[in-house]
Amino acid sequence: MLTRFAVAPSGFKESLSAQAAADAIAAGVRRVVPDAEVDLIPLVDGGEGTARALASATGGRLVALPATGPLGEPVGTHFALLGTGSGSGSGIGSGSADTAVVEMAAVAGLSLVPHGLRDPGATTTYGVGELIRAALDTGVRRILVGCGDSGTSDGGAGALQALGVRLLDEDGFELPQGGRELTRLHHIDPKGLDPRLAHTELLVACNPYNVLCGERGVARVFGPQKGATPAQVEELSAGLENWAYVLTRDLPVTCDLYGGPGTGASGGLGAGLAALGARLLPRFEVLLDHLDLDARLARADLVLTAEGALDHQTPRGKVPAEVARRAKLNGRPVLALAGTLGEGAHTVPGVDAFTGILPAPMALAEALVRASELLTDATERALRMILLGAGLPRGAGV
Repeated sequence: MLTRFAVAPSGFKESLSAQAAADAIAAGVRRVVPDAEVDLIPLVDGGEGTARALASATGGRLVALPATGPLGEPVGTHFALLGTGSGSGSGIGSGSADTAVVEMAAVAGLSLVPHGLRDPGATTTYGVGELIRAALDTGVRRILVGCGDSGTSDGGAGALQALGVRLLDEDGFELPQGGRELTRLHHIDPKGLDPRLAHTELLVACNPYNVLCGERGVARVFGPQKGATPAQVEELSAGLENWAYVLTRDLPVTCDLYGGPGTGASGGLGAGLAALGARLLPRFEVLLDHLDLDARLARADLVLTAEGALDHQTPRGKVPAEVARRAKLNGRPVLALAGTLGEGAHTVPGVDAFTGILPAPMALAEALVRASELLTDATERALRMILLGAGLPRGAGV
């Protein structure tokens, strides 16, 4: 009999936070097994909700402030100052009280760009640099930048400008904000760079599969999701190629900005920060070390995970793939629930069964509004089928 459940979903982009998704799945479990022991483990991947989740997990706090949003207008945002309750892994272990978390999605995320205004050639990461400056003002010794759910493709150029770097065209004029301007970049002047960065450890939690340039470059893979037309994708790709070239030429860069792991994170923000000396780290190594995740998965009879889309990209650094990988190390079965099922959904390593949450075709707008309800209902349906199958005598069938 299944009695112990580990619920470890990511958020559903522009719909449910990881916590809301976990709550919805738990509600479905309890409809079927009312006395179930349900361990809620909402997981963040560097995107929306990361700062809040890490502040909560470590006994820290959020700092609210205004900053420049992706469209260049002020938005209300925040960063986190961590407490001392985190684990001791490679990212935010001992000394976490001296650590700030800047969540790029909180100031430059896709959810902050209305559908009718989505143009990744125009959006900016300037606000990310402003949050880093604000974190420096608190005197922290370490800043962790969470990458994910971005609405930008400027290579982190805006963030560098906010930190004092001048980006100049051939005539010596400062470039306007936006990724499409990078094709005109001729020279980088770092003399105004905030000197406090030289004494601060800068870490970037990112998906190592995301690279800046090439056929799998970030503009080609994610540009269309952010509203780019095919012509704009090529324009952005060319700009990011030039960005990598000028950064490498004009700054003391010691890593491969073109195709190094994580350089394409958040529209290339990874590359821009790496050029300033930031360390790009696999996001799950950094973000999950405080959750005791492996032990919690090992205690479960069934592990449930979820994300907005389950498809061929899921194994490339998405939460369900990481959960399934860890669960399988302990021999635990895994059920994945998803808003949509795409090509390759059946090939995600470690996922034993999967299901979509939609009971019938419906408009995207309706599905987003009803996501919590749909996820609860889908969990109930799937679990009833699992328990029915578990109860059948071996060899039963037609």
